[in-house]
Amino acid sequence: MATTRLMPLHVGKGRDVTTAIADIIDYVENPQKTDFGKFIYGYECDTRIADAEFLLSKRQYTNLTGRSRGADDVIAYHLRQAFKPGEVTPEEANQIGRELALKLTKGNNAFVVCTHVDKHHIHNHIIINSTTLDCQKKFRNFWGSTWAIRRMNDKLCLEHGLSIVENPKPSRDHYGTWMGSQKQPSHQEQLRWAIDAALEEKPKDFEELLKKLEAAGIEVNRERKNLRFRLSPEDRYTRCDTLKDDYTEQAIKERIAGTRTAKPRRTFPQKPVSKVGLLVDIEAAVRSGKGPGYERWAKVFNLKQLSQAVIWLKEHGDMSYEDLQKKSDAATASFNALSVKIKELESQMAANGELQKQIVNYAKTRAVYVEYRKAGYSKKFRAAHETEILLHQAAKKHFDEVGITKLPSVKSLREEYAGLLEQKRKAYSSYKQARADMKELYNVRANVEHLLDISTGRETQRDTQKSRQ
Repeated sequence: MATTRLMPLHVGKGRDVTTAIADIIDYVENPQKTDFGKFIYGYECDTRIADAEFLLSKRQYTNLTGRSRGADDVIAYHLRQAFKPGEVTPEEANQIGRELALKLTKGNNAFVVCTHVDKHHIHNHIIINSTTLDCQKKFRNFWGSTWAIRRMNDKLCLEHGLSIVENPKPSRDHYGTWMGSQKQPSHQEQLRWAIDAALEEKPKDFEELLKKLEAAGIEVNRERKNLRFRLSPEDRYTRCDTLKDDYTEQAIKERIAGTRTAKPRRTFPQKPVSKVGLLVDIEAAVRSGKGPGYERWAKVFNLKQLSQAVIWLKEHGDMSYEDLQKKSDAATASFNALSVKIKELESQMAANGELQKQIVNYAKTRAVYVEYRKAGYSKKFRAAHETEILLHQAAKKHFDEVGITKLPSVKSLREEYAGLLEQKRKAYSSYKQARADMKELYNVRANVEHLLDISTGRETQRDTQKSRQ
């Protein structure tokens, strides 16, 4: 078993705190990687809205302490934890991830543990909120944290009967490759996929191509002599010319002009980006120490978001504010209903799994318990077979608690579990779409209310809190 170092996460250029937090949490909570959310755990946070809760804690931290930093501030910490293939179950891996995060934070910070099962090796992604639960302090990385975390991790490994890496050696390979999975595509390969995807949209010139790349989440840097790209703030920039062949700046321009053809490659699936964003609170930013340059950028950004909100209304048949309000409320209600449904299905699946476990334990230990009963409940016999007897008694107790008199077959329970899992998968797909719709409508509605100068309950509450401070 091995862990990587503790990686601080920053806002990065071209993003705000909201987007930065949502991006990393959306990635680690990917339903395709976590068995449709089965292996996600949240400590002191709701995993479905963890990004919003993390953001709220940071705003409360600023209000309570008066301290605020810029783009270099650490918004969260990312810890990866990998296991030897075939040595651990997803449930146990998730439990070990929780224990490691609790040891590291001492229970003072909210965190999310997501166990990914899409690779040959099972691994955890742990996102720790940098702001403490009381919103008055922050978790700070420290010198030698890599070795300290490794010691915590190795101790947990040994407690769970798992192997550890005795003498880890630095490796430049992807941690998944080191643990036995197939090699992951390089950053350059992913950038080539992104360029191909943007070219498929037929940009009219090179500048439009760059805008399409930025819209797809690729950071474009033109401050230096050579054009550079990067996939995320945690990555290094890659010069366009180092992509070689059909992906240098000149080659891309020739492909746009139609004077050059390239061999088709696989397209890189891009994450959909919301068109309408929330407005920046310029006054609060200036009070926190932002300069004139940021203020100018924020004004332009806000104008763009307001115009996007108006365009959205036009695209949806010149929707009135009343219709927008109804649509937004309906989307929120749909999201909440799906959340309740998913929780109910998860509860039924958990009950089903526990019943299967107890039936298996009961069957395995029944012969021993019959002998124990024939022996007149002998203390000597119990001492020799205490584990089996305790498991048998625990199973009988569980059956009594759930009111089962006739045990169902494990096969029927497994079929029922498969049906529940299929329902959850379908509901989760609808849930993700409902969440995206709700966020988009919320942003549009908030921006329209700003344009119409409509006071909302949230604004009134915020003003009341400010007057009290």
